[in-house]
Order: sequence, then C-alpha cells, then structure tokens
Amino acid sequence: MKLLLVEDDKEAAGYLKRALSEAGHAVDYAAAGRDGLMLAAGETYDVIILDRMLPEIDGLAILRTVRASGVQTPVLLLTALGGIDDRVEGLEAGGDDYLVKPFAFAELLARVNALARRPPTQEMRTELTAADLKLDLMKRTVTRGGRRIELQPREFQLLEYLLRHAGRVVTRTMLLESVWDFHFDPKTNIVETHMSRLRGKVDRGHGCELIHTVRGAGYILREPD
Repeated sequence: MKLLLVEDDKEAAGYLKRALSEAGHAVDYAAAGRDGLMLAAGETYDVIILDRMLPEIDGLAILRTVRASGVQTPVLLLTALGGIDDRVEGLEAGGDDYLVKPFAFAELLARVNALARRPPTQEMRTELTAADLKLDLMKRTVTRGGRRIELQPREFQLLEYLLRHAGRVVTRTMLLESVWDFHFDPKTNIVETHMSRLRGKVDRGHGCELIHTVRGAGYILREPD
C-alpha cells in the first residue's frame, strides 16, 4: 500500500516509517501540517496516518480541508488526547479511526490494514483516460486507440502517475518519490530511461504525442489542442 504519515515527532516518525516500510508499504512523510496538507490533497494514498497536534496547521484542520475538497482516503488519527470528546471531534471532522498514544505498532498496522480493506464510500475510479489512451486500474491494462499496450510494472506506475496529474508538469523528484519511493537522488538516469521506453510504447505509431518533455522542469501528459 501507499501510505502518508504526517507526524512532527521525528523520532516516532522515523520508527513508524521504517516499520511500515519493513511491512511492505511505501510511505511518504511530512513533519509539518502545511506539507502534510499538500501531499494529502495532491497525491493518491491508500491510508493517511495523521497526527492531531502539528506545527503550522493542526491535524483536524488538514482533515476538514481534504474532506471539503473531496478526498475520501481513509484517515487514522494519532493523538495524545484520549478523551471521549476528543475522539468524537476527530471522527466528526472526517477521521475514520482514532489511535491514542502511546500505542503498539502491531495495533497501528492492524488498523491501517483494516481501513484499507473498507469499501469506499463512493464508487472508485477504475479507469484513467486522456484522448484515446485508457488505463484500467482493475484489469491493469493499457490501450490506445483500442490497441493493447504491454507495459512493465514500473512503466504502468509511471503512466498512472502522469494520468493522475494530466495537464500538470511533474518533476524528476516527484517521480522518484512517488514511483520509486526514493527520497534522494540516485545519481542515475533511471527516470529518463523508463520515460523514454514509456513514450515509445504510448506515442509511437500514433498521430499525436501525449507525453512531452518540459525542458528544465520535467514531463507533462496532455491531450492535443
């Protein structure tokens, strides 16, 4: 699963990020409320683990903002505030579950897994499209103009990310973090190599290109004018 952890206690966050990664999950991390809000609103996650007391913007404000913008990702609230009124306030703000500090990692992991298994409150979007390009998230298939395109798993992830951000420039750093879960520069041309292969498969033989390089910035997937 892809998780977002928003926690300002660096020691606790480091432990949780490492433990969740060891459990097989990709984890994005934010230490402050503003960064957490940007990730929660702009990226796609299976579950968000959200500390309630954060610098800049507190957890409940983040929760209310993302819910108001239509984000329905399950949210597990972490807090030292264990009173009934505190729990009710968190749940009414849009939280799906509530875990009081201190807690055992095994319980947190069980709650995260349970939230991920919940059926969505709305019908999930299972197909991403741009022009005659279609990516089916359930069948894990890609077609363009009705013709099947065979992609490797990493190429599929790249295309999914581009389609989710269609019309917007995505940077090399964004791709390294979201597709490879690298939070450092590997000093290789891994992004460029995979992107070149993807563009060859998606655009070659078609009348117009959908994936473009934005010099000095990154890449963009956009429909023809």
